[in-house]
Amino acid sequence: MITVLLVDDHPVVRDGLRGMLQADPELAVVGEAGSGDEAVVSARAHRPDVVLMDLRMPGLDGAGATGRILAELPSTKVVVLTTYDTDADILRAVEAGACGYLLKDATRAELTAAVRAAARGETVLAPAVAGRLVRQVRNPPAPAPALSARELEVLRLVATGRTNADIGRALHISEATVKTHLLRTFTKLDVSDRTAAVTTAMSLGLL
Repeated sequence: MITVLLVDDHPVVRDGLRGMLQADPELAVVGEAGSGDEAVVSARAHRPDVVLMDLRMPGLDGAGATGRILAELPSTKVVVLTTYDTDADILRAVEAGACGYLLKDATRAELTAAVRAAARGETVLAPAVAGRLVRQVRNPPAPAPALSARELEVLRLVATGRTNADIGRALHISEATVKTHLLRTFTKLDVSDRTAAVTTAMSLGLL
């Protein structure tokens, strides 16, 4: 019997997954969690063979929960099950230690086969995801642009919601200088606004 923990912040999704898996007599759903933090606690309590992990959840996300679970339970296998197939999401999950990455449009047969394969220690990737990983290996991303220490200081304060005037006061520089630093940052990150600058910098690991 392969024991499974379901992690998703939407109860209706967990119900659907439970129904799909329990139709297979070799699979047993031993627990559910609606957040990354709950997943860590539930995994510790049930010690499942396989965790089906949603990626984007409030609080601790799927990648963070995966890392914590595997640090405590290295024999447990984590398969990410999500609607997202962007390169950044895939790489974060794989780097956290997930052995599989499936999209939520997977059929029941694909899902149950993936759980069995993961329990055997095999890697499970949706075809679209596998293709993206291959492209990442063949064409690694360009190195992140270098922001100056001051540009990073300004951007960190932007990320907290501060206005240019607030940032100027905090760093003891003029508002015009803050704008200059931001414009240079926009150019380096190839973005056109503050929100895009922050999200791009975060995706590149600069913040």
